[in-house]
Amino acid sequence: MPEARAYEPIRKRLKFRDLDIFFAVVETGSMAEAARRLNLTQPAVSEVIAQLETLFGIRLFDRSTKGVKPTTSGMALLKRAHAAHDEMRQCLREIDFLTDPTAGELHVGCAPRLSAGIMPQIVERFSRTYPRAVLHIDEIPPLTRELPGLRDRKYDLLVGRLVDPLARDAFGDDVKVETLFADHLVVATGATSKWARRRMVELAELVDERWILTAPDTWNYLGVSEAFRARGVRFPKVNLVTSSVSIVRHLVATGEFITATSRLIAESLSLKILPLDLHLQSWPAVIITLKNRTLSPIAGRFVDCAHKTVSSIVG
Repeated sequence: MPEARAYEPIRKRLKFRDLDIFFAVVETGSMAEAARRLNLTQPAVSEVIAQLETLFGIRLFDRSTKGVKPTTSGMALLKRAHAAHDEMRQCLREIDFLTDPTAGELHVGCAPRLSAGIMPQIVERFSRTYPRAVLHIDEIPPLTRELPGLRDRKYDLLVGRLVDPLARDAFGDDVKVETLFADHLVVATGATSKWARRRMVELAELVDERWILTAPDTWNYLGVSEAFRARGVRFPKVNLVTSSVSIVRHLVATGEFITATSRLIAESLSLKILPLDLHLQSWPAVIITLKNRTLSPIAGRFVDCAHKTVSSIVG
């Protein structure tokens, strides 16, 4: 077949090292900067890029006095080459795991509040079971359709919350969305607060309290807003807007502030959950992976460990 014959020269001459240089040029936007990053000379980098363009018969970069920028063809190569690199890396991980069942490396992106709530317990169980595994866990922004870090293979999986519990398909057909647990929004305060001793609390009574909430586009804020609206009560003045769990923990513990958060996080921070039912739908925490990506065995075991940890805590 003509297509197969055209592929043969590329298959025989293309090297992973050449792709590493190509990636560096894309990321830095400069032949010189890529050379410095890779400890090579600029002529050597330029020569590799020229050879790649000759090999593929296309221009991969547009050159200008400001640097280089990948063409449409260059972006296509970047996308597919990244996938090929990732599959090779996953293959090596799997070989490592088969050689030693407790070895492997995993990159996880986790929402801040989950990293403060459930993730420490998951990591504790996982590390105890697989002591030679290496975990890389970064805090990530709220989940959006773009899923930064997942499609470009920076992360093996993401752990976060759906902004809309009904929008499981909003991320596209190329990802798998798996529920880790369904949590409920609660109103909480410190143990020394006057509200902590109350057996019954009405939401209207809390309008003039000092509230700490997350940003207006987050689950916590939207849930509180919906609860006040459903009761026909004006929305309270928010004294502090933050996503920092440590700040919330410190201030709410003083007994002078009230916050809304998930039940799981409130319990993990030892906050006093007020006897108040917001009558809101539960909002799931999810694990998101790429469908067209072969997960390493250690990633599958991490997911299993996450489910077992959650089951032991929330049932």
